[in-house]
Amino acid sequence: MELRHLRYFRVVAEELNLTRAARRLHMSQPPLTRQINQLEEEVGAKLFSRSTRGMTLTPAGQFFLEHTLQILEKLDTAVAGTRRLARHHRELFGIGFVPSVFYGQLPLLVRQLRQKDDIELTLAELTTVQQVQALKAGRIDIGFGRLRIDDPEVVQQVLFDEPMIVAMPTGHPLEGTRPTLAELAEYPHVLFPAAPRPSLADIVLGMYRRRGLKIEVVQEANELQTTLGLIASGFGITLVPEQVRRLQRDGVTYTDLADRHITIPILCSRRRNEAPGPIMQEANAILEVMVENRRSGRYP
Repeated sequence: MELRHLRYFRVVAEELNLTRAARRLHMSQPPLTRQINQLEEEVGAKLFSRSTRGMTLTPAGQFFLEHTLQILEKLDTAVAGTRRLARHHRELFGIGFVPSVFYGQLPLLVRQLRQKDDIELTLAELTTVQQVQALKAGRIDIGFGRLRIDDPEVVQQVLFDEPMIVAMPTGHPLEGTRPTLAELAEYPHVLFPAAPRPSLADIVLGMYRRRGLKIEVVQEANELQTTLGLIASGFGITLVPEQVRRLQRDGVTYTDLADRHITIPILCSRRRNEAPGPIMQEANAILEVMVENRRSGRYP
């Protein structure tokens, strides 16, 4: 299967007419028909239903189209980024992050690095485990996560420890209090993320487990926004890092815990034994200022 097969398929799926599709592709209809037939043979499924009334996508064809569009979009993005790098002589710098760190200082780092004319930034939302894999594969240069990973090729630095808070439905019986974990354990919980694991969900479960507490998990979600939506709907409560408080959502109230020493780290992951280049030195300098500001209370 070649990329031209996917491009031909996309145009035919958009037109649902071989004559119009061939005209868009600047080719005659018989070769296009052969290409689509070859694609169906290789995939092993009929992608189009053909009748006197015209063409329609089969369920298999609709599924294949959705993934084809994603592939072609990623390819177009890669080509455009490559051309931009070559045109402006920029150096690529990849950052991986877990969602809960993007509501604090990380956007400041991104903003300052983007101001540099010689840097092309790429951002990837990845769990800490995925960040370690991406670092080792060279897909990113630095990662920001929550989970401690023991890997000989990666070094992790604790930037600071962040207090945990509870997100609860507005009007919850514990609203306006500073609850303990024992009090929270009496109520249903929503966990985030559901997968892949291990993740923040396992850290939260461990906080209860170490205190001999067991919680009822009524729902799990992969996205932070989905989790907050479930909480706003009254499904349950959850523990989140303090930075998430910046993410305001109708129907959700954030409350401090009784014990402000219940914290979670923000970890910076880099490749071990790799001499920092100019961009990494710039990133490290920005991080030092950000961490000092955080520790001194100049911003949350």
